[in-house]
Amino acid sequence: MTLLAGDVGGTKTTLGVFDTADGPRNPIARVTVPSREYDSFEELCRGLLESTPSPVTHVSLGVPGPVSDGRAQTTNLPWIIDAAALTAEFGFRSVRLFNDLVAVAHGVPYLRGDELQTIVHATGDPRGPIAIVAPGTGLGQAFATRENDAVIAFPSEGGHVDFAPANTRQAQLLEYLWQTHEHVSYERVCSGLGIPNLYDFIAFQGVVPVLDRVERALASADDRTPIIVNAAQDPADPCPRCAASLELFTEILGAKAGNVALAGLTTGGVYLGGGIPPRLLGSLGAGPFREAFLAKGRLRPVMDSIPVRVILNPEAALFGAACKGLGDLEGPDFVSGTASPKTLSEDQ
Repeated sequence: MTLLAGDVGGTKTTLGVFDTADGPRNPIARVTVPSREYDSFEELCRGLLESTPSPVTHVSLGVPGPVSDGRAQTTNLPWIIDAAALTAEFGFRSVRLFNDLVAVAHGVPYLRGDELQTIVHATGDPRGPIAIVAPGTGLGQAFATRENDAVIAFPSEGGHVDFAPANTRQAQLLEYLWQTHEHVSYERVCSGLGIPNLYDFIAFQGVVPVLDRVERALASADDRTPIIVNAAQDPADPCPRCAASLELFTEILGAKAGNVALAGLTTGGVYLGGGIPPRLLGSLGAGPFREAFLAKGRLRPVMDSIPVRVILNPEAALFGAACKGLGDLEGPDFVSGTASPKTLSEDQ
């Protein structure tokens, strides 16, 4: 049996073809493309299938946004992905769609030590529930538990809950964003889409200066986020306004991660996925993130027992989709034997 596994994203989509002989770490074909270069998932899928030596029989696909009755309207991408339509067009035996953070959750227990970095050290509970919070283009979230060797993952749209300011400056940020947005979610302030909002807020306050070269680059950029992140971390000449934007981002992310940990009592740990956290390891390892994560009043002792780790594998969602798909076909014991399993709370 041959499996097409995928991670559909608002910025890029990665697809891989796997078989039961090689397991979830060794695709026999793989492609990563800018999502918006394609009018539909079918168009993208067709190109990969035409170049695959083995016919694909099953599909396991992580998609951004909620899935209902095998159908998803992708968030931050104008695609509709429908399991029945894919089966009819390509003749697959089965198509399973699930939220992209559910895909990550299925892969987390099998990540190697070098694919994780602990930024908040704690003992945790090796068999306890976990949460994934993933700031990338948007802000994804999911929960997972373990039942024997099986991973039980739960989707969430927690990135779209109301942003809750944790201090005076964040309250001012919320007031600022209310001028242009009817609903201010965490995704508005804690994602790739949200970082420019933080920058604009700090610029509006008129206190923190910006470097001329950075201001010029931002004025002509289609996507300001990478410019802000790179300028904030420039070792030779960091931009003060960009650095302040990133500090505010890490503070909000810490508070959000702590909220999620309490909501699910995720004693197995919180895992930060998405494309942004691996680029901010120095900032996340100390300072505003850690304090915001722990600052939960009387529940601070609970927070002190919950580890936080950054997922370093940039293809964790593809890996997780493959783990889930192959596990559905062959059983969880098969995945455990081919993907270097670990306990959910093993310290790294």
